[in-house]
Amino acid sequence: MADAFNFELVSPERLLVSEKVTEVVIPATLGEMTVMAHHAPAMTTIKPGVVSVKLAGGEVTKYVVFGGFADILPTGCTLLAESAVKLSDVTRETLQARIDAARKDAEATTDHGHKTKLEEYLAALTNLNGAILPA
Repeated sequence: MADAFNFELVSPERLLVSEKVTEVVIPATLGEMTVMAHHAPAMTTIKPGVVSVKLAGGEVTKYVVFGGFADILPTGCTLLAESAVKLSDVTRETLQARIDAARKDAEATTDHGHKTKLEEYLAALTNLNGAILPA
């Protein structure tokens, strides 16, 4: 059995998870990342995606996050999400509303750097939409 470590998933609205886990897969900005006990210290930004949490008892739960960052230590991991919900609570309408808002913001901005970041966010949301809510 794999070693367990502390994991917390926190959004501005609430604490979603505070458990002993054996594995967490996070959608890091530079690629999907699996965190396990004794992981080297790291900090990474998070893009919109699915966080998969394997509890110490073996149960896997999934959450959708919409950006944020993760602080990883050998003894634990804290993911501070801009927004997060259980995967089962995500609907096509809520995702489409986020996509529409990001598209509108990207079209309205004149700052090239900000526009690039909004377009990257929009692409991540669109990929997420296709991955978790197939047509």
